Amino acid sequence: MAKKASKSRRKPASASAKNPANGKLSGEYFFRKVVVKMKPTERTKKQRRPTSANDKPKTTPKKKAAKVDAKKPKKPPTAFFYFLEDFRKEFQEQNPDVKSMRDIGKACGEKWKTMTYEEKVQYYDIATEKRAEFDRAMTEYNRRKESGEDHQSADSEFDD
Repeated sequence: MAKKASKSRRKPASASAKNPANGKLSGEYFFRKVVVKMKPTERTKKQRRPTSANDKPKTTPKKKAAKVDAKKPKKPPTAFFYFLEDFRKEFQEQNPDVKSMRDIGKACGEKWKTMTYEEKVQYYDIATEKRAEFDRAMTEYNRRKESGEDHQSADSEFDD
């Protein structure tokens, strides 16, 4: 026993009303839209709460950029980047008309995905050697930093 959908009880403006577009009588129905603007009252006005010392700001303050130590060793590239160097040279020899790094990168990524582990081993070996060198350099850097050898106290801009 489903109920039948009732028709809308909204009545259109009369068919003999003037069309506002051309000012002539129209056989089409149209509805007028009424917009009511209200003055803000005490309930609709945005009210501010009194601030207290315990209130936290909504946005966190921006952190200052950390000072970069020029003597700190840089991390070595991954195996993929060593492969990218070799692949880029070969790809540009085979395709001299392709200059876009985007196209070269896409082709390199597809090739890397299809390579077997045995083909990737040479690049992994290079990457592990470079990583070991980096680790040795970092331990040396940290040792010098802790002992104060690398620290330069007279490094201010105001010294003559």
